[in-house]
Amino acid sequence: MKNIFIKSMTIFTLLMVALCRINQGETEAASKPVNQDLIIVNKYYNKLAYFHDGKLEMVEPVATGKTWEKTPVGFFKVVNKIKNRPYYTGHISSGDPRNPLGKRWLGLNANGTYGDTYSIHGNNNESSIGKYVSQGCVRMHNADIEKLYDKVQVGTPVAITYSYKSFVDLTSIYGYKFKGYKLKNN
Repeated sequence: MKNIFIKSMTIFTLLMVALCRINQGETEAASKPVNQDLIIVNKYYNKLAYFHDGKLEMVEPVATGKTWEKTPVGFFKVVNKIKNRPYYTGHISSGDPRNPLGKRWLGLNANGTYGDTYSIHGNNNESSIGKYVSQGCVRMHNADIEKLYDKVQVGTPVAITYSYKSFVDLTSIYGYKFKGYKLKNN
């Protein structure tokens, strides 16, 4: 009888410790700062929205993949930031006006890559913006990507979608708390 009591108390104690750890973990997770940024790329409109601290700061036109599967749809993160990235495939150095990557690169961890395949970047053909022309990356006007590059940190979440919904409506789908607008002429 004594052994059953000791075993019961041991199990009870272990359960209480486990419950305390779970509750403590929830409290710690809730108190940790959340990344206050979100980028949404909507292939339906070929536009990119940047949210900071719950406010919409930028909406800019982009170019995406020439076919549906080229630009992956999903939830990713910015995993690297590179100024003047060379275009290795075409053996074009950084800073060369022929470089199709422009002057800024925000590498994404899309489709299991490490920011070396998919990105949001500049371009060398400004007239391509707004169209379905890329090999999978999201292209921006060079002036727009330079502004975005300065605002975004590594770790910023990026949602790529194809939806008729507004950017504000999409924020609730992605669990982002929208607080208002901070759009201005940049």
